[in-house]
Amino acid sequence: MSLSTSPLFETLTLPNGIIIKNRLCKAAMEENLCDEGQIPGHRLNTLYRQWAEGGVGLILTGNVMISPSALTGPGGVVLQNDQSMDRFKKWAQAGKLDGTQLWMQINHPGRQVYTAMGEQALAPSEIAVNIPGFSKLFAKPKAMTEDEIQETIERFTNTALLAEKAGFTGVQIHAAHGYLISQFLSPLTNQRSDRWGGSRENRARLLLDVVKSVSAKVKAEFCVSVKLNSADFQKGGFDAEDAKWVVSQLNDLSVDLVELSGGSYESPAMQGNASGDTSGSSTARREAYFIDFARDIASIANMPIMVTGGIRRKEVAEDALAGAGEFNVKMLGIARALAFRPQLANDWQNNQNPDVELPEINWKKKALGSLAVMAITKAQLARLAVCKAPKLALNPVFALIIDQVKTKWRTRRYKAWRRTEK
Repeated sequence: MSLSTSPLFETLTLPNGIIIKNRLCKAAMEENLCDEGQIPGHRLNTLYRQWAEGGVGLILTGNVMISPSALTGPGGVVLQNDQSMDRFKKWAQAGKLDGTQLWMQINHPGRQVYTAMGEQALAPSEIAVNIPGFSKLFAKPKAMTEDEIQETIERFTNTALLAEKAGFTGVQIHAAHGYLISQFLSPLTNQRSDRWGGSRENRARLLLDVVKSVSAKVKAEFCVSVKLNSADFQKGGFDAEDAKWVVSQLNDLSVDLVELSGGSYESPAMQGNASGDTSGSSTARREAYFIDFARDIASIANMPIMVTGGIRRKEVAEDALAGAGEFNVKMLGIARALAFRPQLANDWQNNQNPDVELPEINWKKKALGSLAVMAITKAQLARLAVCKAPKLALNPVFALIIDQVKTKWRTRRYKAWRRTEK
């Protein structure tokens, strides 16, 4: 069988000299598969081994949280000390098979913390999540003090150092999707009047300080990347010009790759539901819906740009890489398609099964539809984690109900752990 000569399978050399074996990345997804104590275990190892064996050049983990009190969900992994390093080392070993780069996505959710978790949400300003009909699900945030901001920078740095110690080959600092750093970047959620708010320079200070702190502590061969919104897709929020300016500032720092996505819980553009975009432009397409933004930003970026969002066909992937020569997008992030077909990269390289069909949910309530999309995706990840084949024909209502039941159980387990952890 002849192997593909597609540009998808060319190597990529990063600014720090590390070589990624191809241009395909398993982008981050919310797995909710931690073991008791918010640590990785056999299920995550099994899942990541399949992705590594599936042929992608780079794997980004789902959210790994820098603080035990700030999780995106009760099934998330927390890395804050070296007490469970053996677990993290096994996870790293599984995800690095066949020369795969494995980067840990490190994150703080800010105000996007569920009320049921029982924790105090922190944010740049006291502005709560506003999703009609669902706002009460989220904790009311408290504006962070200077000390809390500095502690957060230290926690990002500490988690990055622990990831390096465990054997991961890099980290991705999450500054997108309405999480804490994204909240600081957006004038909608950051209404501070001190040095952390107001101007672009002030709103970007947290991200830039985290990048500087992490880069100063890790080894040169340990990759440091950033996930950034191309836009919030909300009127008056962080927009494409803001994103270009932020990337221009990152040019002067030790950043090896920038991934572009978009949206937040309030406007879930990362799932193709950019409620703030009614232009009908290619940014609203069902596949590669951030590619135009990414190409524009790539023209001013010193580091490689990766775009994530809806890619599931080889033809679309190749088109996303084509076009603008040295100023083109260099990496492609694929998420949901790899939940349904973890061996997708190998299939594409072997010229087999080029397309992945994904279930579409077009409910009138976009927020509820987004939850259902996540529930179906997490159901596939849970099946892969116990070596079961993915199942395309899942009822979205049933999947959502099962996911909510599991979330309640995980929340009880998380709160019990927090009582002992404190």
